[in-house]
Amino acid sequence: MSLAEYAAREGLHKVGGRPRIGSYLVDVWKRRAFVYSLARFRIEAENGRNRLGMGWVVLKPMISAAVYGTIFGILLGSQSRPDQYVLFLVIGVFFFEYFSSCFTSGAQSITKNANLVQSLSFPRMALPLALVTQRLLQFVPMIVIMILLVMVTGTMPRWEWLLLVPLIVSFTVFNAGLTLITARLTVHFRDLTQLLPFISRFFFYTSGVFFSVDKRFGDIEAVMRIADAQPIFEYMSLARSIMLTGPDYVIKTEYWLYSSCWALGALAVGIVYFWAAEERYGRTD
Repeated sequence: MSLAEYAAREGLHKVGGRPRIGSYLVDVWKRRAFVYSLARFRIEAENGRNRLGMGWVVLKPMISAAVYGTIFGILLGSQSRPDQYVLFLVIGVFFFEYFSSCFTSGAQSITKNANLVQSLSFPRMALPLALVTQRLLQFVPMIVIMILLVMVTGTMPRWEWLLLVPLIVSFTVFNAGLTLITARLTVHFRDLTQLLPFISRFFFYTSGVFFSVDKRFGDIEAVMRIADAQPIFEYMSLARSIMLTGPDYVIKTEYWLYSSCWALGALAVGIVYFWAAEERYGRTD
């Protein structure tokens, strides 16, 4: 009898070993209180030293929207700007900020917590999920501000606004899957952290955050097909169509299907890809 067989017979298991994926996900679910607590602690730690505290959660994207609106609003000209441009821009910046913060900072959720990973036994997936939870908690007040801004312009609440709930859920699932993928990639390729901001900028300038893709490229079929398959553009388009009214904001039902496929696909790939390297996250070599 080998040593491994003897250990298995006695009910012993390898420290830091990779369990079956079903057991692993059950273990992650049992740590949900830890995930939520870690997310809240990080929010308090990030904003505790600032005088405005949590106010920066909303102020930063608002300032970004003001800067982009001033610069690109002038460059685009009145003919290229969609109706209700200020709200169009605010919704785009808020949703992209949520994606970008998960995409870039989530990639370092393992590498920045090396001491924790090496000293305690727990499913490492809890760390990137805690980061996504943190960004979701910070995204909620942005949604409230967004709704208030839309109402200030005279738009009354509509039943369609309830669609924001499944949209945010789907967007969170997509961000979680992408974060799991980048979190593992960064463990193997540390230089990836230097490239991610540039990748994020690429998505920013190609997702229609500050300009209308339909107005700018509506007559170019190839560009519109690419845009229709771009998940960030799909989520922002749905959010704008839900919140705003007018000929520029018609809900495209196919985007619900496309974005759902992106979300479920990203999560499935992310879970399997991250779980497959569970044994490697605590190594120092």
